[in-house]
Amino acid sequence: MNRVVVTGLGAVTPIGNNVEQFWQGVKEQKVGIAPITRFDTSNYKVHLAAEVKGFVAKEHMDFKAARRMSTFSQYAVAAAGEAIKDAELDMTKEDPYRVGVSVGSGIGGLSDIEKECDKLATKGPSRINPLFVPMMISNMAAGNIGIQFGLKGKNINVVTACATGTHSIGEAFRAIQYGDADVMLAGGAESSITPIGVAGFTALTALTTCEDPMRASIPFDKERGGFVLGEGAGVVVLESLDHALARGAKIYAELVGYGATCDAYHITSPIEDGSGAAHAMQNAMNDANVVPEQIDYINAHGTGTHHNDLFETKAIKTALGEQASKVKISSTKSMIGHLLGAAGAVEFIVCVKSIEDGYVHPTVGYQVPDEECDLDYVVNGPVEMDVNYVLTNSLGFGGHNASLLVKKYEG
Repeated sequence: MNRVVVTGLGAVTPIGNNVEQFWQGVKEQKVGIAPITRFDTSNYKVHLAAEVKGFVAKEHMDFKAARRMSTFSQYAVAAAGEAIKDAELDMTKEDPYRVGVSVGSGIGGLSDIEKECDKLATKGPSRINPLFVPMMISNMAAGNIGIQFGLKGKNINVVTACATGTHSIGEAFRAIQYGDADVMLAGGAESSITPIGVAGFTALTALTTCEDPMRASIPFDKERGGFVLGEGAGVVVLESLDHALARGAKIYAELVGYGATCDAYHITSPIEDGSGAAHAMQNAMNDANVVPEQIDYINAHGTGTHHNDLFETKAIKTALGEQASKVKISSTKSMIGHLLGAAGAVEFIVCVKSIEDGYVHPTVGYQVPDEECDLDYVVNGPVEMDVNYVLTNSLGFGGHNASLLVKKYEG
């Protein structure tokens, strides 16, 4: 099977609208959480979110094309454009049928659904936007990337709630391994900070009602009370090692393992012993022929809900055994909230940058230890260390678990 490497990165996040800004924000331990500005939350229990700030679609794509896209698709196209530029991928020199896309969204165009449903109720069916359906459906992030950049290979959309971004990268990895494509753009995009989005997650009691941005998203902290809704996109360029070497591409890291399982337990709660997520991590390590002692860092799903953080801790202990207490663990969601379908993709970028810079960011805002969550969650500042192998986890509603294993590229 083909070896697969990472050659391009692109991101739109609550702490930066490109990878350089985002990674600098991570290093500054910047928290992108603030009062919601998109709508009036005075009647809501939840008032904070991690919004993308200052994003102007026409700076990243044709203005007319942007008008035909929902916000999540705009984020995806912007991140994809950055990743292609970063990878120095010249499509005039590529067979477009060998360049594919695997970019998903957990929800799709929620703001469009909301807007058109309101229009239907107040003005009738004749007033619905003719482009409503192709703007709203979740595959349009992948579809629009293909259209914008002339990518004619395999084009797929994985939808597994909060595991979407990680599954999307994993499926792109498999496509290249098995020779279905030479290059894949992979990741996730989301924009669901809307009245119905916030109300829905609030009704589910999944969101924190904390009013302090610095203590709202506090994964593994005993005082955690739920996650903070975020938005954005992460897209990476994956390609076969042979293809990357042939065109002289810069190689950030190598993707070596992918594991995916289902808890088959509950629609929102992970299985209590963490066995599903543990098997995903074990499968990723087995895929890469790596043992727990080689893992340096785990970028945890780490949502800040009581159940997720406790059961993920159990999963890490099961998957890594004695090594669990020695590996560094942190949650990027402590800074950018939970990007749902985009979370795993943006966190994958963090893993790649951690390898590149030898830098493990802390779980920002963590203060109160939980005796049940007793691993090394990296608090009180970053750790500078040699990072060779990184696991990243994503767990989604429906019991979806996905893990990716990234390693330092060594030729």
